[in-house]
Amino acid sequence: MTEYKLSASLEEHEDDVRGVIFPHRSSVLSASRDATVRLWKLLSHKPPRYDCSISSHGSTFINAITYLPPTSDYPDGLVISGGKDTIIEVRQPGKPPEDNAEALLLGHSHNVCALDVCADGGFVVSGSWDGSARLWRIGKWECETLLDGHEGSVWSVLAYDSNTIITGCADKLIRIFDARGKFSHTVTGSTDVVRALCRVPSDHPSGADFASAGNDGVIRLWKLDGRQVGELVGHENFIYSLVSSPNGELVSSGEDRTVRIWRGNQCIQTITHPAISVWAVAVCSENGDIVSGASDRKVRVFSRDSGRQAELEAIQSFEDSVKSSSIPQQQVGDVNKEKLHGPEFLQQKSGTKEGQVVMIREPDGSVSAHQWSQGSQSWMNVGTVVDAIGSSGKKTSYAGRDYDYVFDVDIEDGKPPLKLPYNSSQSPYEAATTFIADNELPVTYLEQVANFIVTNTQGATIGQASQEPSGADPWGSGAYRPGQTAPIPAPSQSSSSRPKVLPQTTYLSIKSANLRTVRKKIEELNQQLIQEGSKKLSLDKGLLADLEAMIEPLEQSLSSTPSSHSALTTGIPLVFYILTSWPPSHRLPALDLLRLLAAATPVLAEYRTSSSTNVIDVLATSGFDDKDRENNIMLSVRACGNLFATTSGRNLADKDYDKIHELVKDSSGGTTNRNLTIAVATLYLNYAILLTSSSQSSLPSSIDRGLILLDDLISLVSTAKDSEAAYRGLVAVGTLLGLGEEVLEAAKEIYDLAGALRKVEFAVKDPRIKGIVGEIRGILKG
Repeated sequence: MTEYKLSASLEEHEDDVRGVIFPHRSSVLSASRDATVRLWKLLSHKPPRYDCSISSHGSTFINAITYLPPTSDYPDGLVISGGKDTIIEVRQPGKPPEDNAEALLLGHSHNVCALDVCADGGFVVSGSWDGSARLWRIGKWECETLLDGHEGSVWSVLAYDSNTIITGCADKLIRIFDARGKFSHTVTGSTDVVRALCRVPSDHPSGADFASAGNDGVIRLWKLDGRQVGELVGHENFIYSLVSSPNGELVSSGEDRTVRIWRGNQCIQTITHPAISVWAVAVCSENGDIVSGASDRKVRVFSRDSGRQAELEAIQSFEDSVKSSSIPQQQVGDVNKEKLHGPEFLQQKSGTKEGQVVMIREPDGSVSAHQWSQGSQSWMNVGTVVDAIGSSGKKTSYAGRDYDYVFDVDIEDGKPPLKLPYNSSQSPYEAATTFIADNELPVTYLEQVANFIVTNTQGATIGQASQEPSGADPWGSGAYRPGQTAPIPAPSQSSSSRPKVLPQTTYLSIKSANLRTVRKKIEELNQQLIQEGSKKLSLDKGLLADLEAMIEPLEQSLSSTPSSHSALTTGIPLVFYILTSWPPSHRLPALDLLRLLAAATPVLAEYRTSSSTNVIDVLATSGFDDKDRENNIMLSVRACGNLFATTSGRNLADKDYDKIHELVKDSSGGTTNRNLTIAVATLYLNYAILLTSSSQSSLPSSIDRGLILLDDLISLVSTAKDSEAAYRGLVAVGTLLGLGEEVLEAAKEIYDLAGALRKVEFAVKDPRIKGIVGEIRGILKG
């Protein structure tokens, strides 16, 4: 059979493509970390050309997507997506993103990372980092069944049939439930996190019912009763995605940069991508074409039919980009150049199986990787191995820029690695600071990340000696597993040796963002206003130029220290104008900019309009007031929390405490939105740090405010289900206890802090919770 070749390369996403669907021969759907779901419609066949439109635009990463085929109630089908904001959005594919969704499914308390749909059964099933899977009835759009019992993130879900649901989990187990939520049995045998599940075609020679794959790089074939009847070995790293093809083949993708096609128990083709990760793969049931989504932000379509393949120049360009890509040595293990074959080996020896990789020592001393293709009976150059500084002039592309290295950093078991880009010319501390800000990690990781960079770049000079972190790491486990290196040990959890977290003295900010996406969204909404006849509200060319001018200094300020750059000063009235003049449905990206400006420049806190309006006044009328848009409220709370990054911001937060507290309490009470709850806990923690600072702790007003916050925080931690919100809330409580005896007594006698500690310790199973609860109990005992 002929091999798959490139049909089209679709380039509009601005960050990793995490999910793809191929619902029809003439359309593709993709979901990305750029917070969009995009619909690609085929415009012409020779060569294949697609038109791109945004189907959905969220506030943060979108990680999972599925599709309900057309029904009588939904003749165009439905696009169902979910991600970091915990909300599952159901939307008709033809509707613009500003229109209301068909439904918003609320229930998960953490990142939604898996979705599947059963049209015959009339339900959607979801999986989440919160350790649960949920069944949602189509049309009713309520959680009908909770599938629990998992001891880790539910990375994959499969609606096998109308009465059978299969889940794959970070605890290495596969579980089978019926549609009523009744647990049937566990399937054991996987040696690592299970990330992908799919049905196996009925004519597969193994006789398997379904297949699984994950971090151990093996595809396992199973009967529903739990018997393993086969396995497919070939991937050299994590497998992220697994699907079946209408012709009986299986298709997989993973961290080894490949899509692999399997017939029976053999890999018959390997498609290497010029990317670090191939996150997702899907197959069109009508024609067998394949679509992939990767970390280089591209969606690619592949076809066996020459009539649907790209022009020869495009195919050659794709193959050339694979050849010119860099492969981190951590992906291939130790390479001894002296023992490698020279280029002549490629002419003298054939490969033994599809996808076999050999390392070749080139005449210039570099090391190239070559992969055997059974279809063409030839070796294909798939990149240059980068093993040390200066060993190759090749760069690795990530997020639109070229780097000497792009490392994988594992922050938590069972969760995807974060990408850490680094150039040899950078200071490791500069790269570490940017990485921490981009991923909302605690600043206490700075030393560990910088040391990791030094170790894994073989000793680049950093300009200063390594030092041990000065205190406990209050926001994470302390465990890093970059590539295949050993983990950096977390602090001991024994009560005698664990460093103290309380009181917290460092203000926290939430500063991660894709500013280019934010700017582009404002420009799209601006154009929409013009098209709708509201040109008088739109931004003219001069204001759009001001918007563009503020992006770079804002990025620089967020990654270093707050500044008063003139472009930021000019941008503040522009953001105020959008928030006070544009309709509420258009305000989200401007609120995001305001949130970032709060951390980036002291000028925002000092700025007043001609009518003496300040940033809190603007948030009160253009953010907190929008009860129908919880994300607007969440960004408003984040903006208040980020004010603590500057002295001027802290002064404003202190002066307007009563107003801010009232706004937050009225708008967030009873919320189940994880991001909003974390934002509130972070804001209250910053207030706790301010109130217990040397300049404030002796003031009578600090005691009064502390008691009010203590009441709110104890309510928050008593009902918290999310570990991060609970932890930040507990750190805030423990810090407030430092205000003195009056607050301590109120915590014991009035607010029943001891009871709240018992509740949160029972509800949230996290070693950090246990540790901080122990510290607080020690304070209460005196």
